[in-house]
Amino acid sequence: MADTAMSGAAGTAGTTQPGEPVPALPAARSATGADALDGAVWRLRSRGCWDDAAALLEPHTAGHPRYAIRRAALLVERCLFTAAGWAAAEDALRAAEAVAGDNDERGAAACERGHLAYAATVLGVRDRADEARSALGRAAALLAPAAPGRALLDYRRGLMAEHVANSPESARAAYRRAHAGATAHGDTLLLSFTWRHLAGLALRDGELAEARHGFAESLRIREELGFLVGTAPALVALADAAPPEEAEGLRIEAARLFRLMGGVPTWLAEHLEGVPEAPAGRAAQ
Repeated sequence: MADTAMSGAAGTAGTTQPGEPVPALPAARSATGADALDGAVWRLRSRGCWDDAAALLEPHTAGHPRYAIRRAALLVERCLFTAAGWAAAEDALRAAEAVAGDNDERGAAACERGHLAYAATVLGVRDRADEARSALGRAAALLAPAAPGRALLDYRRGLMAEHVANSPESARAAYRRAHAGATAHGDTLLLSFTWRHLAGLALRDGELAEARHGFAESLRIREELGFLVGTAPALVALADAAPPEEAEGLRIEAARLFRLMGGVPTWLAEHLEGVPEAPAGRAAQ
């Protein structure tokens, strides 16, 4: 679930970004067509209430790998957005690893293990890059090429390539595989991440039109899904590729949402320094 990087440890797509987290299992669904628990968890998660969402899942985790892995994914995401909660995420991961029964479940747990190690590395908590590589490699060995979790794994391997190995071409190839997999499996939320990171690489290469298209698609998806906690980063990313007159408005709206979310994600703060508050009439629109 690095919802993106940050200079050094926190960046926007136009500069450097470690990349945003995506859940181990599709959670971007409304209650329509999904069970009530999934819908409730998504509503909390989309507003940055990870602890509350994890608490809803906790009674269902014993002997149920799907819920145990999903709970761990929520707490890993919390670490990346807030740079806090590491011990709780580690405990949840160990519990998920203990109940994982088949290759898909073990692969999903390994993918989360790798992402937590990646988060600790890019946020400067501790260098766990070797652990991240090992865990993601283990996930790759366990997950079949057509497994639903493979697209998420490809995305996260792209993050490692871009933000740890500094290999943009390897990252681009991994993001493209993830994009194709997310399209095939209907994982709309993951598409918002692949659009964004492919756009970031395009901007880095000076492909402004391609970058603006990708950032705009990422923002559109997040707004349509109601992924509020990921909307401010998407606005800042689009602002990096927008004309100055548009960029100012995008950053003002991003700052408004950032304040609304209580300063989450924490790494976005440095990219919104000096951005004024929206006029009262405009904020109400």
